[in-house]
Amino acid sequence: MTTDLDFSATAAPEANIKRILEWLAMAHGRNGSDDIEEVLKHIIVLRQTPIPCGQRIKLLDLIYAHVERVVKAELPRLNKVSLPISRKLRLKVRQLLDLLERLTQDYFNSLAAIFDPQTSEAGSLAQVSLRRAMLSIIWQIRIFHLVASPVRPMLWQQLHATYRNARRFGIADLPGPRDTPSIQRLYSDGLLAAIAQPASFCAEELSFISDYIEYCTPDVPFSEAPISPTESTFWIDQDRDFPAHALVRRGPSGECRPLYFNCADVATQALQHLGQLQRGTSAASLHLPVFAESHTGQGILRRLARLWGEPAKRKFSRRHQSYRAHLCVGLDTLWHLLKAPNAEADASEWMVTNESPDGYALMHMSGNTRELRVGDIVALKPMDKVASTESGWHVCIIRWAISENPEHVEIGLQQIASRAISAHIAQPYELQNSNQVMALILPETPPLRTSQSLVVHSGLLKEHTRRIIVLVEQDNLEIREVQATRMDEQTSAIEIFSLEPDELI
Repeated sequence: MTTDLDFSATAAPEANIKRILEWLAMAHGRNGSDDIEEVLKHIIVLRQTPIPCGQRIKLLDLIYAHVERVVKAELPRLNKVSLPISRKLRLKVRQLLDLLERLTQDYFNSLAAIFDPQTSEAGSLAQVSLRRAMLSIIWQIRIFHLVASPVRPMLWQQLHATYRNARRFGIADLPGPRDTPSIQRLYSDGLLAAIAQPASFCAEELSFISDYIEYCTPDVPFSEAPISPTESTFWIDQDRDFPAHALVRRGPSGECRPLYFNCADVATQALQHLGQLQRGTSAASLHLPVFAESHTGQGILRRLARLWGEPAKRKFSRRHQSYRAHLCVGLDTLWHLLKAPNAEADASEWMVTNESPDGYALMHMSGNTRELRVGDIVALKPMDKVASTESGWHVCIIRWAISENPEHVEIGLQQIASRAISAHIAQPYELQNSNQVMALILPETPPLRTSQSLVVHSGLLKEHTRRIIVLVEQDNLEIREVQATRMDEQTSAIEIFSLEPDELI
């Protein structure tokens, strides 16, 4: 490979150009990741070939078109990954990210055409270069999110610089080719996706969020002054490597020249879409992705409205810890665990790195993580009883996950109960067929939760469902008739409903 590159770098420019064009013609229509290494080689050769800037951009655009096909083919394949992702997949992802990083840098380098007095198409060249640089950066950020990996250093700062240059050249709000989004719209879409806390969603949910932001949200204008209402205002320091801060959580420093944007309209739109879907309107008639009709899709819209419109302040400070704990994953696993607490549990081993009254941060030590996914319910039990006054299993929801390499996974848990009870639920007409559903009953925890709650797999119940038969087998068989009054929590894996007695049996 090295010899091949050296030969190309010293060859005549015409020979390098011919070689690149011949390969692109041969690869026309292909979208597999097998071409990534070859594309990288041609980008390096093009970078080292002395040709006019306009000609370089035209060749770069042809390479970009091929890379775009590869990226759009690879993104859906990342929707079903488990954590941590395999070494083979991580290598492929790393190569794709490296390709996009090099492509971004070459488009930045092409901006030299702006200062070339002999270039008559400086404005259009700058728009193409900055727009494709921004798309390459956004694809990188999205891939990092899909594989639950931290965004590489300086990538957000690079995105900010792209938008700042577009504003400086007066091209930020110009529509893209064939009425595609402007640079400003691409920038705001990337910021909306980032403040939606991507680490708290699985890959399939992130794909829906990306499509929803791109096609179903109103424009988000920027301002150099704060925008009302304050609770939905965010600000950016374009000199810092961070997407955006919620104004209610943190204000800009005196040295910063912040850029503000407000998400009230976007949050309102999400709530309106949610209401229309709940009233039976089809996603197609609302021009929404079909996924929006699902329980999970509607739950995501509810969460997005809250994240954009009312970002919450941190309730509790974290305390650093260092003790080991066992973790069991999944509603069915927890049901059997709580049903027979003395039986051997299918548990993995984790290190608790910090905790607060409402949750934990954990680092994986050993055991199986194939079933691990954001939004699922888990049970946590400290191995060292000195670390906790509770000897039982704490019931939690996985709120975020990060995996930097194949041997490393970190997760964040929100504690929802210090204990739970295994139960079966069934509608009265189903009892004859013994068609019972596994569920967990969570106790009251005043003042946060004044009634018991029911945990079931997502999509089984709706709010205000009445005459639910609950069977609890402890010392004796207990039968209750209850109603699910309100949905308190919804993820792709589970739903939690508040319970009230419907009728004493």
